[in-house]
Parts: sequence; structure tokens; C-alpha cells
Amino acid sequence: MTAQNRPRLRQPTVVKLGGELLEEASSLRRLARTLAELSSRESLVVVHGGGREIDMDLAKHEIPKRSIDGLRITDAETLDIVVGVLAGRVNTRLVSAMSAEGASAVGLTGADASLVPVRQDRTYRAANGKKWDLGYVGRPCSVEPPKLLLNLLKQGYTPVVASIGTGTKGQLYNVNADTLASHLAVRLKASRLVITGSTNGVLESSGKTIPTLAGESVTRVINDGSASAGMIAKLLACREALRNGVGTVAIINGSKARRGLFEQVGGGTVLTQ
Repeated sequence: MTAQNRPRLRQPTVVKLGGELLEEASSLRRLARTLAELSSRESLVVVHGGGREIDMDLAKHEIPKRSIDGLRITDAETLDIVVGVLAGRVNTRLVSAMSAEGASAVGLTGADASLVPVRQDRTYRAANGKKWDLGYVGRPCSVEPPKLLLNLLKQGYTPVVASIGTGTKGQLYNVNADTLASHLAVRLKASRLVITGSTNGVLESSGKTIPTLAGESVTRVINDGSASAGMIAKLLACREALRNGVGTVAIINGSKARRGLFEQVGGGTVLTQ
């Protein structure tokens, strides 16, 4: 079935993929197959990170990794590596794998056609109340639907977006992939936002999955220290999507990917208002 004659739904699903899911060939193929199957049934936008590969490249160049609440503190040297890894290696690898499974995948960054205009998020107040200078980190600031994505979706393509944005003067910025996925889900009026990683959703201290989190419980988990730094970024993004009208928001284990998991968003943590 070609991109142009695939059935489209009015509201897309936005799926964010943790970069750790895209490193091994077998995991990548399995995930690409699942996404291709999903894209044959409905409009789909994929956003991805690539944190561990960025970390490895930083180590090769003897550049220290610094982060707070799952947000990477990004100086000029780090930004060059972030752009190279995300826009080059990871995005191309994922698009190629999805295309091999029959998806009409199109690789993009937030800089393409100013898809993700951002403002510099230099001063950040962490969950512990401290302020941090994040450097070249951007926060999406557009209030309009992303026209490029809408046009691609209308034609039956599946956009695959690397988490890089651009400022008004052309400066590139590192954008947290969870934050970007949430932003696009809101602007596209998505039916679902599914954030995937390598854990079974939000976990209790015992390691058991919390099946649902609602309202103040989300804020409590963010503030009480029980969530990891990476999970804090995911929870903040999910909370923002819920507050802005996204119908279903979930955090799941992408390594257990199958189409039904994305469609029914079971097997992880579902977040509600």
C-alpha cells in the first residue's frame, strides 16, 4: 500500500522513542516493524532521542556529561556532538529501518522548515528548587500547528523527528525528546502520546509498575525524589500534554513493542488528569 492511499485518522498518535531502543539491530528491526504496522492504520509521528550514543561520543572526545532532571547541559562542543548523533546517525538508521518494513518514513529535525522554533531555556529551575544554566538547550515555543508535519501526514507519510530545534537567528538547540514529543502532540491535537523507554513505565521503589497516575500523584512522584532524573523529564512532558488536551498519555517499555501496545497503551503507566 502506498503512502498516498493509506487510511488516515483525523488525530495522529505521537510516539517518542528512547535512543537506547535504537542501538541494537534486532531491537531496531522489531520496533521498526511495529511502527510500520501502526503507520499503515493511522497517522503517526515519531520523535526520538539518542542519549546513550551521545554519551559515548562525548566520552570519546573527553567531554564530560552534565545533566539535571534528565535535561542535558549543553555547551558548544556538546551541541556539535548532539546534532551529529541525532540528525545523522540515529535518525537515518531509524528511517532506513522503518522504510525497510514498508513505512513511508521521512527523516526530519526541528530545524527543517523551522518545524520546531525554540527559545533558549538557559535558566532552569530543577525539581529540587535550584537554578541551572542549561546552555544551548531550547524549549519549543510555537503556538501554531506544524504545517510541514500536517502536510506530510495528509499525504500518508510518517515524520521521524530528531530532537533538535532552531532559534529565530538560526542557532541550533538541543531539545529534550520527551519535551518535543509532548509539544508536537499538543500542537497536532494528537489522540495519544506514548513515551517509550527501557523500563515498564513508572516504577515503585519495589520495582513494580504503577499502572495509573492521576493529577496530584504525578506532581508528587516528580517532587518526592522517587523518580529518576530521566523519568522526571518524561513525567513533566506527560503532565504538560495532559494539561493541554491530549486525550491519552502513557509511558511504556518500548523493548516489548507490538502494535497493540501502542494502540491500547497497556503494560506501562497511563497518566490522567
